Amino acid sequence: GPGQADMYAGLQELGVANGEDLKETLTNCTEPLKAIEQFQTENGVLLPSLQYALPFLDLHGTPRLEFHQSVFDELREKLLERVSAIALEGKVEERYKKLEDLLEKSFSLVKMPSIQPVVMCVMKHLPKVPEKKLKLVMADKDLYKACAVEVKRQIWQDNQALFGDEVSPLLKQYILEKENILFSNDISFLQNFFSPSPKTRRQGEVVQKLTQMIGKNVKLYDMVLQFLRTLFLRTRNVHYCTLRAELLMSLHDLEISEICTVDPCHKFTWCLDACIREKFVDNKRARELQGFLDGVKKGQEQVLGDLSMILCDPFAINTLALSTIRHLQDLVGQDTLPRESPDLLLLLRMLSLGQGAWDMIDSQVFKEPKMEAELITRFLPLLMSFVVDDHTFTVDQKLPSEEKGPIPYPSTIPEAFTKFLQENRIACEIGLYYILHITKQRNKNAFLRLLPALVETFSDLAFSDIFLHLLTGNLTLLSDEFALEEFCTSLFDGFFLTACSRKENVHRHVLRLLLHLHHKVAPAKLESLQKALEPSKQSGEAVKELYNQLSEKLELRKPSPAEVTETPSMELPLPTVPTPASR
Repeated sequence: GPGQADMYAGLQELGVANGEDLKETLTNCTEPLKAIEQFQTENGVLLPSLQYALPFLDLHGTPRLEFHQSVFDELREKLLERVSAIALEGKVEERYKKLEDLLEKSFSLVKMPSIQPVVMCVMKHLPKVPEKKLKLVMADKDLYKACAVEVKRQIWQDNQALFGDEVSPLLKQYILEKENILFSNDISFLQNFFSPSPKTRRQGEVVQKLTQMIGKNVKLYDMVLQFLRTLFLRTRNVHYCTLRAELLMSLHDLEISEICTVDPCHKFTWCLDACIREKFVDNKRARELQGFLDGVKKGQEQVLGDLSMILCDPFAINTLALSTIRHLQDLVGQDTLPRESPDLLLLLRMLSLGQGAWDMIDSQVFKEPKMEAELITRFLPLLMSFVVDDHTFTVDQKLPSEEKGPIPYPSTIPEAFTKFLQENRIACEIGLYYILHITKQRNKNAFLRLLPALVETFSDLAFSDIFLHLLTGNLTLLSDEFALEEFCTSLFDGFFLTACSRKENVHRHVLRLLLHLHHKVAPAKLESLQKALEPSKQSGEAVKELYNQLSEKLELRKPSPAEVTETPSMELPLPTVPTPASR
């Protein structure tokens, strides 16, 4: 069959007899048995001592093939060891010369399955495989597949399209993994998208595979960065920014200085990585980061494009935003204005740089975005006034109430706040993180007060997956409030349902939340929500699947007709007393 021919491919070129030669000999001879014996002698293993041993093996019924095969395997192992040894010994030029000669001699046998590993091993150890051989390997799918990654790198670095084909499925897988975490059915305020440490994230399959494919090859590293930039521009998907940082730090972990020293973002990313690990930018690291930003020299502004992409990574934004909220709280305690705090100003500067990444890379105009004075003089003081409102309310609740009656929680929001969330990207990002912060504190009053401002936000940020993922997690801390009509109406009718029909992702997040908390929601409200959330013909599979899961759960909850007719028990329900934590 064709397999046979393949098995002996290239032997003739080397003057070694193969099956075809034997066939020819036998067709043209008068005494076949003598001819076979002669062929065996000429082409067998040339060891005098074997002359007597082979007939002995024949007696034991060991086929000659089996014997030759085991000798061959043994020799191949020795040869592979020898090749690996040659690759490490003697002067550099000499050892590579030896390997090149060996490749010349053996390459014609590369299609022979038994010899192929040896040829591949020789190529793997050559830092520069001759161009002609690489072309032959590239042209043959099976050979290309069988190649070591060291050889593939040499092929890829001059074939961007081929490298792109290899990298592309990995990038798709990476984005899918991120989205699966954001839409996961496990909702918790303890474990969320941002929980895994940077070190843990870099152990992910895609980052590891890309790191392995790149090796120490700067050209391939640059190609991957180019792919990430292009995809980020095409899709605006910020997870590509995460991968940009993770890849650099993965090479940093392996101490691949060939690449780290030439990436101008390396030290900045390393410092930011430490902040992300702590989920806080401390003063010392703040100074260091500022030094990098201030150190961008004339003529090197292009590095700002890369730095902005590193800062656009959601893990970086999360760290900067959390640090900003903490700073604002500290400033309230110190009676200091935002504009008097250099640390706060630096956080805002980095947030603007990160949020401006897409525009900068798109326009190729590399300069830091201008910070709007209003953000610092009006918006942040407004947030601080909310913190003060909370303190005042809490203190008031504790004072003995003389005639005045209970002081209501302020329910209106300053119009300026709503306007900032609609028109200013940085204000919106910080505002959303403030709302996450009060939800995590179980501050229902503040949450309900600010919620209406989320219906219209800058480029719909309040309906983005990362925010909704975090919000649904934090809302589990307010689970007892879901029994209250007023709370549910504000949250569902006032916020979620305003976007469900036009934004599939919001529909999914609401269903996730209800799957988790349906048992806390008042039955009448649950029924109306089930109607409102019914998928339309246009709804995607994910929504339909979640809706079916929810319907099944609710079906199980319905009391059976037998239970309903029983006589009601005489126990009165206990009045619900608000616990201090839920205030």
